[in-house]
Amino acid sequence: MVQINPAEVSRWKETYLFPNVRTYYSQPLVLVKGQGARVWDANGREYLDFFGGILTVSVGHAHPRVAEAVCRQVREMMHTSTCYLNEPMLKLARRLAEITPGRLEKCFFTNSGTEAIETAIMAACLYTGRQEVIALRHSYHGRSHLATTLTGNAAWRTAGPLPGVVHAHNAYCYRCAFGLSYPACDVACAQDIEELIRTTTTGEVAAFIAEPIQGVGGFITPPPEYFRVAVEIVRRHGGVFICDEVQTGFGRTGKYMFGIEHWGVEPDIMVFAKGLANGAPIGATIAVPEVADACTNYSISTFGGNPVSTTAALATLEVLVDGAVPEHVDRVGSLLFEGLQKLAEQYRFIGEVRGKGLMVGVELVGEDRSPAPDLTNRFMECAREEGVLVGKGGLYGNVLRIAPPMTVGEQEVAEAVDRLGCVCRRLAAGA
Repeated sequence: MVQINPAEVSRWKETYLFPNVRTYYSQPLVLVKGQGARVWDANGREYLDFFGGILTVSVGHAHPRVAEAVCRQVREMMHTSTCYLNEPMLKLARRLAEITPGRLEKCFFTNSGTEAIETAIMAACLYTGRQEVIALRHSYHGRSHLATTLTGNAAWRTAGPLPGVVHAHNAYCYRCAFGLSYPACDVACAQDIEELIRTTTTGEVAAFIAEPIQGVGGFITPPPEYFRVAVEIVRRHGGVFICDEVQTGFGRTGKYMFGIEHWGVEPDIMVFAKGLANGAPIGATIAVPEVADACTNYSISTFGGNPVSTTAALATLEVLVDGAVPEHVDRVGSLLFEGLQKLAEQYRFIGEVRGKGLMVGVELVGEDRSPAPDLTNRFMECAREEGVLVGKGGLYGNVLRIAPPMTVGEQEVAEAVDRLGCVCRRLAAGA
């Protein structure tokens, strides 16, 4: 096999990959090894991974229980397609029905979050007999034509939007579109969904789709009342609630297994991917029985529900449950949040620290709270130099997304905060 010289990485990327394969950093980083919350690049440099493959490496890189389960399954059978059943798929469907909130019970497995979203929208339209969908501004729901139409961020749209999707205000309290402050605002962003339905739809909506905490949007976290108000309005108009747990699921937000449980609302449909299988490609859509039973059209998924990915998911869930990971996330997430909040108190360019559990956003700003995307890019470059990897997002590209594997230790959190503090000092000094 031809070896890639690290110095030639950029040339190989430009020559052999589509130009829309976007990477972080002025010089792309090539990772070759991972263990727990740490990764190594092609030059042997070690980093604390505080982005976890976009919130996907849920129980740590190369977790032995997951790796061993996958190896055993690969030696027995790698593929069947949904024309046949396999035991890991059935066991995973049953396990998800057991741990999800409310009456969610029936699953359809795919390969990614994008496909799971497509499945959810199809199920909602078939069940309600309607076609119009409400999504949120600043949201992200995947890379297909439909998913980018649902996405409320122009930077992630590559084709003209499909008809039938309208976008409600999100609960971006730091930059409230109504110029109000919580709690005196009476969650006007959620209340506005009533007028949105009356003025921009036929009045008969199929679904409302939302992330409990907006991922690519910059870890925007709604106030406690938001989903109760928003979902009640949508259901009163005949729509169902699709909860996109692709980034928030499986303990990521701490205390609970699923993000929406913090808001006390039970979805009609829930969507998973990313952290479900600790990095193995998987997507899943689970629905209440009456919604799932509306999907009677022929459908297959060549790779969806394959025995290798579902085995990885079963092993990942065992680690999450046996290790009481949601409770662990709640504890170490508080340490991470407190450490970052202390930095915010020292440095004026940190406008807000927000999130839940190990899903923490840091919004970087200039004068008068103006978004600071250039500063964010410099922050990430400096963080790489200090040996810690974080993500970024937000409509303006000015939010650091910090989300390590959920098994990260307290000492590693303290180490990461210390390194990020070094970055802040360098930026404040004009580095």
